[in-house]
Order: sequence, then C-alpha cells, then structure tokens
Amino acid sequence: MNLVAIVPHFVPDVAPTGAVAGRIVEELAARGHRIEVVTSLPWYREHRIEPEFEGRFIRREDAPWGTIVRVHPFPTPDKTNLLKRAAAFAGFSVTTAAIGARGGRADAVLAMSPPLTLGLTGYAVAKARSAPLVFNVQDVYPDVAIELGVLRGERVVRGAHRLERLCYDLADAVTVLSEDLRANVAAKTKHPGRVRVIPNFVDTARITPRERENDYRSEYGLSDKTVVMYAGNVGFSQSLDLVVEAARAFAERDDVVFVVNGAGAARPALEEAAAGLPNLRLVDMQPAERLPDVLAAADIHVVPLKRGLARSSVPSKTYSILAAARPIVAAVDEGSEVARVVERAGAGAAVPPDDPRAFVTALARLLDDPAEARAMGERGRRWVERWASPAAVAEAYEQLFAELKRARETEGARRKTER
Repeated sequence: MNLVAIVPHFVPDVAPTGAVAGRIVEELAARGHRIEVVTSLPWYREHRIEPEFEGRFIRREDAPWGTIVRVHPFPTPDKTNLLKRAAAFAGFSVTTAAIGARGGRADAVLAMSPPLTLGLTGYAVAKARSAPLVFNVQDVYPDVAIELGVLRGERVVRGAHRLERLCYDLADAVTVLSEDLRANVAAKTKHPGRVRVIPNFVDTARITPRERENDYRSEYGLSDKTVVMYAGNVGFSQSLDLVVEAARAFAERDDVVFVVNGAGAARPALEEAAAGLPNLRLVDMQPAERLPDVLAAADIHVVPLKRGLARSSVPSKTYSILAAARPIVAAVDEGSEVARVVERAGAGAAVPPDDPRAFVTALARLLDDPAEARAMGERGRRWVERWASPAAVAEAYEQLFAELKRARETEGARRKTER
C-alpha cells in the first residue's frame, strides 16, 4: 500500500510521539509498504529547531521506504501562552496540509494527535488524495489541557470541544491507546463504532533487562545507590511534586537517591522546589540511544500523573519501564489503563494521584523489599513481551488500513452500479 503519515514529530526528534511514529513506519516498511511522512523539523528537546536542521523552512529527505518532508513547527518555548501556541499549531497544520495534499492517490492517511489540528490536516490530505483517514489519538485534547487548567473560559473550551468532535467525525477510523480512551472518544462522535484500540508498543529487542551499574550511574554519581527515577517530559501533566515530597520523606536514608531525568516547561519550578534536597538529582534529557541505560540505571521508576489525566493519556514510558524489567509506582486515577497494566502485569503498585502519603508508602514497601521489587520487574518484562511488541502493533494498523481501503473500493463500486 501507498501510505501517508502526518505526524507532529519523527526520528531523530526525541519526543515520545516521534519514537512511536518512527517505529510504526519502520515496521510497516518491513511489511512492504511505501510511506510518505510529513512532520516537523526536530525541535522537542529545547523547544527550538535543532542546530543541524536550521536554515531551511522545509527539508525533504529520501528514505529506503519512501520520503520524509520536515516542516518548520513555529516552536513556542512558553507553553502557557495559548495564543502563540494556537498560532504555531495552525501554521504547522496548514503548511503540512498543503505539502501532504500533493501527490497521487494514496491507500490510507494516518494523522497523529496532539496537536488536535492535525485531525483537520489529515482530513484535507485524505480528501485530496482520495484515501481513508485514520486519526490516531495519543492524548485526548482538549481534556488534558482542561484538567491542567491551561485551557480556560467557556467559549474557548466549547470551541475546543467542537474542534475535537469534528476531527473524530471526519475520520474513517479513530485509534486510541486504551479502553479508557475508547470510551472517552466514542462518547463524543457520531460514529462510535469507528473508534478502535491499538496500543503503543515498546521495542523489546532494544530495551532489555540490563545491569543497573552502568556509565549513566557513574557519570551522575549514583553508583551503589538505590535509585528511584522519573524519566520523561517535565511538564504540567506530571505530579513531580510527589517526587519532591518523597525525597524529603527519605532524606535520612543515605542509600536512596531520587532522579528526575528530563526537560520541559515545568523544569524551572521543579528546580526551585528541589533546592536544598541533596538526595534529589535533576538530570538533563539524554540522547535517544542512551534510553536503555537510563531505564536500567533505576531500581524503581515512578509514573505520576495529575488527577484526571490518566483517563486522557497513556504515557508510553510505562511500557518501556516494563521492558527494562524495572518495577513501577504509578500515581494515577483508579481503573485507568496505566493502573490496570501495572496490576495485570504484577509489576508494581498503583496509588491515587496527588496523594503524597500513599506514594511514599508504596515506595517504602519496594525499597524495604528489593527482592520483591526485582520480581515485579521480571513479571513486567514477561507481560510486555506478550502484549506490546512493535510487529503486533504494525500488523493491527496494516489490517485497519486494508479494511478501510476495501470498504472504500466496495462503496465506489456500488455507486458506479447505481449510476
């Protein structure tokens, strides 16, 4: 099949969605498909264009499996400036639509959100190229922005929900990461039957159980310590104040160190809150190729999301942690996908969000029983090998594209017969 992928980030950009999109494309290419990728110039790490990609508004690259066109994303370092962010999303989405619409007939178009505006971009490209549209929802917006208090005002919220519903209604299929998100999205569209669950994957061949004592530990003075780590985006969705509170609670334990590895809009506030805590280390985001060692360096990983967000988002880091055979303490909504995965896999503990006492208690239980913590990590690895391999996810997308293509061909034949 000839496929078009409209994605906000793509390798070598370090954004989680870039890694997801890159591997889906790689797996589909291995199955014999040709893919055109339209994406942004890499900018996620510092919220500005990476130096080696500066100087050109649009960059085209040939790939063994097709082409990559990278477009200027109009990055805005200040995530709280909604007007600038909306303008950036609009500019990127319109430019991407104009580029993606060029070319011959395609068999399917995949558009990834956020930003939500790429739903309209995907529709425009699909319409121009006579192809069905699959709208992939990584995080449910505007729900996440509303829960965070970033999106406020009755008119603004109402307008955002209208845009959300329109994007769902225009798509031939909407894919989400969990049953929670399926229920959320299905309730907002005229076509609930079009909503499908296809989870994100983890590269179980690349991320494997490794020795904890590695170069990362040596570089940051973590050797012979028990490391509790948060690795990922330091943004407004994460309750990293829980990590600060936990560091305070374990301040008397010389053997325990807390590490926050990452960057994002909430990093300055976290640095201020962490001042004076010698057992809390802030480490800059690491190159993507170092991820397996970063994950292995921790004895326990934490996934803290603010209340309400676990029903609108499934952090991909959850599966990566399981693949690394490390236990998880997740501070997430009860019954959410993250909580269910941790509990089904027997790979850690899920506690209520924004509850420091429950969070500290769960950590203490694992810190006091390292043998059980290791067993949890091993159970998580076995679970993820069975359920979240890249090949299985790519096959699910391939089958969906083929199904939509057949349906479109059947409908076209029917219309010809009726003429």
